[in-house]
Amino acid sequence: MKYISTRGNGERLDSAEAIIHGLAGDGGLFVPEEIPKVSTDFVEGLSTLSYEERAEKVLGLFLTDYTKEEIKDCVERAYGSGKFDDEKRAPLSVFEDVSVLELWHGPTSAFKDMALQLLPRLMSTALRKTGEKAEVLILVATSGDTGKAALEGFRDVEQTKIAVFYPEGGVSRIQRLQMITQKGGNVKVIAVKGNFDDAQNGVKRIFGDEACKEKLLKKNVKLSSANSINWGRLVPQIVYYFSAYADLLSSGKIRQGEEIDVTVPTGNFGDILAAYYAKLMGLPIHKLICASNANNVLTDFLRTGVYDRNREFFKTITPSMDILISSNLERLLYHVTGDTAKVRGWMEQLGKTGRYDVGAGVLAKIQELFWADCADDAQTKAQIRKVYGEKRYVPDTHTAVAWAVAENYRRQVEDSHAMVVVSTASPYKFNASVLSALDVATEGMDEFALLDALKEKSGMVIPKGLDSLRTADILHGDVCEKEGMEAAVLSFAAEPRK
Repeated sequence: MKYISTRGNGERLDSAEAIIHGLAGDGGLFVPEEIPKVSTDFVEGLSTLSYEERAEKVLGLFLTDYTKEEIKDCVERAYGSGKFDDEKRAPLSVFEDVSVLELWHGPTSAFKDMALQLLPRLMSTALRKTGEKAEVLILVATSGDTGKAALEGFRDVEQTKIAVFYPEGGVSRIQRLQMITQKGGNVKVIAVKGNFDDAQNGVKRIFGDEACKEKLLKKNVKLSSANSINWGRLVPQIVYYFSAYADLLSSGKIRQGEEIDVTVPTGNFGDILAAYYAKLMGLPIHKLICASNANNVLTDFLRTGVYDRNREFFKTITPSMDILISSNLERLLYHVTGDTAKVRGWMEQLGKTGRYDVGAGVLAKIQELFWADCADDAQTKAQIRKVYGEKRYVPDTHTAVAWAVAENYRRQVEDSHAMVVVSTASPYKFNASVLSALDVATEGMDEFALLDALKEKSGMVIPKGLDSLRTADILHGDVCEKEGMEAAVLSFAAEPRK
């Protein structure tokens, strides 16, 4: 299978090459030239398999230039060796009215582990397969979870370095601590004075700056990405939708071929896009429900067809969704239209004016697949209280947004399909907000007192990766202006590995 750009520059790459490059040469995103199709027998056959075995089967459909042995090795190294605290890796908590897909049982307690434990293995295998001799510098802009997961995944991986930029004051206290205590001889963490979009735009500018890339090449360094703009980050996320469906089948919650609904808390549109790919492949998904916070640019787009980032930016208790430029939406527009010229034009409009309008025809096609709504901080906290009161289950803030939107969808549409709510983080990553929602006084508590208070309230075990932060040393303190990101990258590229 070959991979092409959403903006149509004509390059056709194997998956290994696309994963190394990260971003297409014309600034577009790599997409598979065709979508592999699966049968109901393929899906049913997954129900008796382990998560690793499910991953091998789904990934093999997309990574056709990797051997079965290479994929098996990558998958086993990603999900084995005690890195995940649940043998199912992505277990379902099944309630009468909803099933919660828990994607936070990895080393950093967030859904990004599901992809970012695998991407470094796919990347290092790709470097060997292609004979690439240059060092690959991974650039990441994070609104919280991607940063730590990428740092942990790429830590001390041969022939790579990784630099993570996060918005100063724009992540939770636990998320910040996770990043600035990160060990590794090839890692760098830098706070950017601005919001996530400033950090993301800065990374995109560096990728598009030919002069900067020439300077890096003279140091024998090439750029790549671990954000979900990289196909190697996105394709592992497809797996857990198949896994969730297989678990619903094996539990008797649904019958073979029965359609389900999926609600996903969404910022950069990668997680819900993975569900869209699963649907295109033939996984029986009825509706894809996009849940946003107060930064509801995606809700407005999916309702009106107008994408407009020219609006007030809100810092919320769901910081991983505090995003106004959802990069992966470009892939959806390509697949819905098949028109690279249109996609290129819309992205140029977004860059110049911050706005584009896809028109009624394209919107109608999208709305056949997607439904959207949002929840503000007050509604998010109310949902946490409600779920805890009714089910004695504690969702994190992002999961609560999805849960609230799923309930809104059910009320408004009267859809009776089985509902899967995607849970993207442990509540311990946002303990202050969760405790506040549960009416626990937190004034004067530090991060670790908050962890202990949430344990007492919820009865859940504190994830070891978070508990260990109590004694972790602060290793990173760099801060830069958004205009200084390129200089920071060039400086880091010149540093020897520690």
